[in-house]
Amino acid sequence: MEHAKALLIKGVTTLIVLYLMLGIGFGVSFLFVFILTAIIGIVSYPGDLFIMPRIMNIPATIADFFLAFLLIWIFGSLFFKPEIPIVSASILAAAVLAFCEYYFHFYLATHVLPGNNRIKAYTQ
Repeated sequence: MEHAKALLIKGVTTLIVLYLMLGIGFGVSFLFVFILTAIIGIVSYPGDLFIMPRIMNIPATIADFFLAFLLIWIFGSLFFKPEIPIVSASILAAAVLAFCEYYFHFYLATHVLPGNNRIKAYTQ
């Protein structure tokens, strides 16, 4: 159940951020924002569970930034309208997502991965 709550939190947060940044900010369709949310969640959540406990929060947040940037850039170059500045949109959206991921990692450390005392020490 904790994984379902974590995925829901990550999904809703990602959807809101991408809709605000890409949908409202750059005119990307909601359908594409929704699809991109699912792709980012599917690709990054396993990393949050298995990589973040090993490398800690800040390096994991940086990795999440680059992963989100690459995914938005790659899929954006395939599906965005030609007049949308893909690199700028990708950087802005990835930066805001990384900010949110930083705090999401604290939630994971305290609610989903509570047995890992090493993570707990860095969340207090």
